[in-house]
Amino acid sequence: MGDYKSATKYLNKYVGLLDYALVKKFDSELEGIRTSYELEKAESKYKEEKQLLKQKQFKSEKMLYLMLSLLALSGVLFYFFYQNLKLKQKNKLKDLSHNVHQNLINATIDGQEEERKRLSGVLHDNISALLSSASLHLMAFETNHPETKSELEKTKAIIKEAHDKVRDLSHSLIPPVLEKLGLIPAFEDLCEKNSNSLIHFKFNNFIEEEIRFQNDFEMKLYFIVAELFNNIIKHSDASEAFLTVDKDNSLLSVNIEDNGKGFNAIQGKHKEGLGLSQIKTRIKSLKGSIDIISTEKMGTLIYIKIPITN
Repeated sequence: MGDYKSATKYLNKYVGLLDYALVKKFDSELEGIRTSYELEKAESKYKEEKQLLKQKQFKSEKMLYLMLSLLALSGVLFYFFYQNLKLKQKNKLKDLSHNVHQNLINATIDGQEEERKRLSGVLHDNISALLSSASLHLMAFETNHPETKSELEKTKAIIKEAHDKVRDLSHSLIPPVLEKLGLIPAFEDLCEKNSNSLIHFKFNNFIEEEIRFQNDFEMKLYFIVAELFNNIIKHSDASEAFLTVDKDNSLLSVNIEDNGKGFNAIQGKHKEGLGLSQIKTRIKSLKGSIDIISTEKMGTLIYIKIPITN
């Protein structure tokens, strides 16, 4: 009990060992904390880098999708642009072809009308005059040689027949009533000439004043109506037809109606012949319009409206 020195010595050793153990434990715990921190730091850095990588990958994918979308949109826009351009070119070629066709028809009809005028003039002024001169010479010869009268009668009859045919042909090319009196009296004359026991053409004129139009305008419209009359006579099986003319300021209305067998107007558009096609082209060249309304077994109505040429 009295050996306190030894006790102090052992106490110091114990304290030293205890301190060493505590230090060791502290160092071990500190190392564990440091290791955990480093691991957490490394894990956090890994997660951060992984997140950055995901963000970069997302941005890259987003950019790729955007580029693909733009490329697809560009492709679609280019396709529609190309199709639109192709359609415009097709329509342009179609319009050009249609215009060429119309101009060709107009030129053909204009040429026919000029040829009508020329032939009518030649028949009336030249051939009729020659036949009249030949008839006068025969009459003079007959006066000087009365013994040949019976022989010349047949020749005179032939010359007269030729003269009548030339006159009729000249009148069919350019009707005298059209030249002398104008379009309205010529329409009335046309109705009278085409009326017979099978079909009657009635003329209704609602233009009160006497009126004349330009010669070309009158001639074109007259032969348009004449061609439509010809179609009625040939194809409609009608017993009655009506031609009605009216004027509203600067617009001339010409309506033609018949009580014939009619036709399917929709199918008729695909089957219309050259004559009707030329009529439509001629009316269009006059800046006018034509509407055809027809029903099977119910007759046909044709409405023509043309601006009046001063």
